Amino acid sequence: MTRLTRRGFLGTATGVGGAVVLGAQNAQAAPRATADAADSGAVAGTVTVTPSDPRYLDLTQRGYNARFAARPDTIRLVHSTSQVAAAVQEAVTAGARIGVRGGGHCLDGLVDDPGVRTLIDMSGMNAIGYDPSRRAFSVQGGATLGQVYRTLYLEWGVTIPGGDCPTVGVGGHVSGGGYGPLNRKYGSVVDHLYAVEVVYVDASGTARSVVATRDAADPNRELWWAHTGGGGGQFGIVTTFWFRSPDATGTDPAGLLPKPPHSLLKSSTSWAWANLTEADFTRIVRNHNAWHAANNTPGTDYDTLNSALLLYNRVQGAVSLTAQIDGSLPDSQALMDGYIAAIADGVGTAHTTSAHSTPWLKESLKDHYDTGLYNRGKFKGAYLRKGWSDAQLAVLYRNLSDPAYTGHGGAILFSYGAQVTTVAPDATALAQRDSMLKANFLTYWTDPAEDDRHVAWLRALYQDFYAATGGVPLPDGDADGSYINYPDPDLTDPRWNTSGVPWQTLYWKGNYPRLQAVKKKWDPNNVFHHALSVTAS
Repeated sequence: MTRLTRRGFLGTATGVGGAVVLGAQNAQAAPRATADAADSGAVAGTVTVTPSDPRYLDLTQRGYNARFAARPDTIRLVHSTSQVAAAVQEAVTAGARIGVRGGGHCLDGLVDDPGVRTLIDMSGMNAIGYDPSRRAFSVQGGATLGQVYRTLYLEWGVTIPGGDCPTVGVGGHVSGGGYGPLNRKYGSVVDHLYAVEVVYVDASGTARSVVATRDAADPNRELWWAHTGGGGGQFGIVTTFWFRSPDATGTDPAGLLPKPPHSLLKSSTSWAWANLTEADFTRIVRNHNAWHAANNTPGTDYDTLNSALLLYNRVQGAVSLTAQIDGSLPDSQALMDGYIAAIADGVGTAHTTSAHSTPWLKESLKDHYDTGLYNRGKFKGAYLRKGWSDAQLAVLYRNLSDPAYTGHGGAILFSYGAQVTTVAPDATALAQRDSMLKANFLTYWTDPAEDDRHVAWLRALYQDFYAATGGVPLPDGDADGSYINYPDPDLTDPRWNTSGVPWQTLYWKGNYPRLQAVKKKWDPNNVFHHALSVTAS
């Protein structure tokens, strides 16, 4: 029996190879790729909001980074695939540049670009259900991770290994090759992506809808592949994602996706900056990176461990390590204690540790990334295949220990690897498959008048940190490029990227030419683009 949640009419799709013309005047309709809720009257019509509408301010300030605010001529709140296609068609006909917003967590100005004239808001398309015809879970493109986790777990006892921020939108997260606390156990979220429905614009300027799957015989398979790490806003608008693990068998929905831990053992360990020497700071980071290098293969007792080493600057008071592990393991406490001891080994500065157990879903629905008044930011990323050098650690300590810098700056090292490493780099658009950690270099501040100062601080830190490789984390060395969901337009600028390596290689490595071919086929007129988008070959 098909199960439906929230609004929407899911689980009735019949075909995967055809395309349907939607929102086009004088167009011959092709066979439908998916049933559409709007046709049955099951959902509301498109809502149009313009600058004179009192709702405009709320909708243009949904972005995560207050440095960037959308100023489109029109915002379209859509509720179905046909409505998305109609909005796209109208924008194309009018020559208006299109932006797409899901959860609103883009860290830079890719969505909130002043050149965007029509902003398509997907937040009303958040239905989640089980589709028996595909033996897969359907998730509309405007759903957030928290909505997905809650529905999949409470209805079927399963989940997807996505990120740990519940307000992040599925659309950008998945398309960019998202990661999260269950990656070491179950791989990347895109390893469980079975299909996508995409509204695209063909060479004639007609908006169409098509479904692309990972099935080897699917003629549209390359479009599916491009959404496994190519990044959002590149090839079209994803209106529905379908998820099923590649090794899943049978028809019982409860067996088609990973099962999360029943409970989590959580810990938090801190070293106060007031007592932290450079030697101890360096030792903490070395121990942390060495542990991950030694535990980067799947099938170990530490598969379910996930941690974040929060290397925050002095003004924030402490360097911290947060960690979680499957609390139902009989030796979970011993494993956690061993992990913390490994990171603290040889560190003279005293640390404090607290621990508690919590249900998995309760923890997964917490928002860990509300920065409050510190809502302006700059971000940069990197993958780590090996630990950081002594020179890099010296740069990091010098910048983070500086009492004169008052922004909330730092670097976070997130656990990665293990099961992620079992997939070939070209099996998905996500090419970084042998890294052990992801790094997010960041700073937050409050005053718009200080934007230039804080951006300059992070640029200088990052450039000095990667001085040996042209100011950027070159791929296939100790680093492995960067992560498209930590978008950084600086990588396109020769002032900051002096390596001579194209920024596209930093994000997609050898997969970039293949992404270009997908772009050429599915978005030949470059309707969907932003500062870090793929260009046609």
